[in-house]
Amino acid sequence: MKSHIKPAFRSLLLLILITAINASAEVRLKDIARLEGSGANSVVGYGLVIGLNGTGDRYRTPFTEQSLANMLDRFGITVNPSAIRPRNVAAVMVTAEVHPFVRPGSRFDVLVSSIGDASSLAGGTLLPTPLSDLVGVVWGNAQGAISVGGFNIQAGRVAARKNYTVVGRVPNGGIASRSADSLAFEAGNMHFNLNQPDFTTAQRVAEAFNTQFGADIAAAINASSIEVTVPAEYDQGRRIEFIAMAEAMTLDIDTPARVVINERTGTVVVGENARLRPAAITHGSISIAVRSAPVISQPGAFSSGRTVVAPLDQISVQESQTPMVAVPEGTTVGEIAAALNSLGVTPIDLIAIFQALKEAGSLQAELIIL
Repeated sequence: MKSHIKPAFRSLLLLILITAINASAEVRLKDIARLEGSGANSVVGYGLVIGLNGTGDRYRTPFTEQSLANMLDRFGITVNPSAIRPRNVAAVMVTAEVHPFVRPGSRFDVLVSSIGDASSLAGGTLLPTPLSDLVGVVWGNAQGAISVGGFNIQAGRVAARKNYTVVGRVPNGGIASRSADSLAFEAGNMHFNLNQPDFTTAQRVAEAFNTQFGADIAAAINASSIEVTVPAEYDQGRRIEFIAMAEAMTLDIDTPARVVINERTGTVVVGENARLRPAAITHGSISIAVRSAPVISQPGAFSSGRTVVAPLDQISVQESQTPMVAVPEGTTVGEIAAALNSLGVTPIDLIAIFQALKEAGSLQAELIIL
């Protein structure tokens, strides 16, 4: 049977086949799990950006005027907030992630986002802004020149824009003022948490620990967490060495059978373990076109009749002749793609086919629609 693979579908098919080939390769522990107590802390702060070229907040954001008045008051300048009309100042929220192993004075990037009606943060400078976590603990401050990587120019009704200019970054703009003691270096057992909980993978991680270090030091306590007892020779001053060896371990993970569909973009991703029970697939469509053309009726010469214009409707129906393809049991990912390609389907058609296969009980995989 001749395969009719449309150009828009070739890249999708290639992606599916590559995924199926590489899915069985072993992965490092550090790529699928993280050490408990080593996660980043999310911090946030409210600040002002100055030095904008008339692209700052307008009168519709009164909190910018109030913030500017409060800042000036700290320098001994008292002004009425309602009398301030600056167009070169914008109120922003500053967010960042601070690694728990940073020390006082360490620098990190911060993200600056406008919360008013500023049209651009390009060329602006972030004033010193305290950064605190969700419980109010201050971890540092941020300041510096903002990089937006674009522009937004408007003159009258003509505008030119590149990228999104009301969100920018301050590279190395954050300065840590405190450090946190990680749980990974406290006395007692360690815990490695999987990024995607799975009982089989958790058990394999525990077995990899026991094989690597030649003792029963690890056990899966649930689908997400693996408890590890640090061997005595690594427990005193050598925990970093033990963590580095653990993160470098490789193992074959187990992934559930899934088919992920994004109807908005027409994206379909089929997991390695997706299988089909015996099924027969056909996909066709009926297109109906209605055309209306005017027909002019002329009266005879020297008669008392008049010209009449009447519509003439024509209806044409076309039905595609798509053969039925039988799919045997246990079909792999590549075979699924080849069978559906033989029907000449597009990604949008593929979405409908997978949904129908799931309803028919043939698709042995979890169907996820984004």
